[in-house]
Amino acid sequence: MTEIATLGGGCFWCLEAVFEPLEGVSSVVSGFAGGHVPGASYRDVCNGTTGHAEVIQVTFDPAVIPYVALLELFFAFHDPTTLNRQGPDVGTQYRSVIYTHSPEQEAAARGLMTELGNAGIWDAPIVTEIAPFEAFFAAENHHQGYFRNNPQQPYCQAMIAPKVAKLRAKYAARLKPGALR
Repeated sequence: MTEIATLGGGCFWCLEAVFEPLEGVSSVVSGFAGGHVPGASYRDVCNGTTGHAEVIQVTFDPAVIPYVALLELFFAFHDPTTLNRQGPDVGTQYRSVIYTHSPEQEAAARGLMTELGNAGIWDAPIVTEIAPFEAFFAAENHHQGYFRNNPQQPYCQAMIAPKVAKLRAKYAARLKPGALR
């Protein structure tokens, strides 16, 4: 049985590249959640007026990779202390957010955030929003598998390739056989 996690941590291309090769993940779709305009496009969201966050929707097998393990990776691959930005990407669409699909997901997210906050990993407090999932809109097709399809694109080289290298180096045991090797 699979579950869904909906996570926003800046540019959806960055998170998608990290979550796609994980063992137990069957699909990752880049899109938008948390806004007030149904079916918003990438251009609409980038204007910052729709209220959406760029997110990934991850379908996963919790028997292979538990939800809390996905959250641990989520926090390892973005800065949860910067409000409405990740690196050069600035705006509410780049906020750190976890949209929960069940009370159990909410409890796990809140528990992990408390644990991470108490651990003093970052110099600033975690500002990640936790909200109940309401709706998800997939981004246009050319945004899906963006790093996989455009590895030489300058943004991919500067922003995503280092994350993929970190994934390879620190989390190799979590990767699907043959992924990113």
